[in-house]
Amino acid sequence: MRFLPCGLGAVLVELDDSATRRRLDAALRAHPLDGVREHVPAARTVLLVLEPGADARAVTARVRSLPLAEDAGAADGAEPVEVPVHYDGEDLAEVAATLGMTPAEVVTRHTGQVWTVEFCGFAPGFGYLTGEAGDLVVPRRRDPRPRIPAGAVALADQYTGVYPRSSPGGWQLIGTTTVAMWDTARPTPALLAPGTRVRFFDEDHA
Repeated sequence: MRFLPCGLGAVLVELDDSATRRRLDAALRAHPLDGVREHVPAARTVLLVLEPGADARAVTARVRSLPLAEDAGAADGAEPVEVPVHYDGEDLAEVAATLGMTPAEVVTRHTGQVWTVEFCGFAPGFGYLTGEAGDLVVPRRRDPRPRIPAGAVALADQYTGVYPRSSPGGWQLIGTTTVAMWDTARPTPALLAPGTRVRFFDEDHA
């Protein structure tokens, strides 16, 4: 682990890989630390936002002493969030060709595994999810679109995600959902949070 100060009120923890970051994220959720107001995971970092007046060196020592079990990032037993999808994305055929599959096989693989939110970012409610099979890895589009509609289900690199609002983007579009990823009328606006498990299903063949 490498600890970097971020201004006067935060510490950035750099990890060697995403697996270690996943374990630290899970450990911090299971064992909240004195002096840490919240923590924000990313691909291979965790940002620790400190309580006012907290001693950064003491917080760093507590983080170093946290047990990082090998299965710390595993699911906690909660049922996956189910997200219905119309697999009508503009890039579905291209994604299939890139992977050497048929579009139907892409859908089968996307719906046939549980996905886990690794971290959130880009826009409120946007989760970066990895699948347990790791078999749907495609590059981002060479030419990003100026506008992707809310609810678009997409792939990029090893991740899948759902656009919470209309925005530019370079991910490969494979479908759409009507489930809101971000809704301020809910007690917790974001449907997805780090560690949340998700299962997508084909709404047209449910």
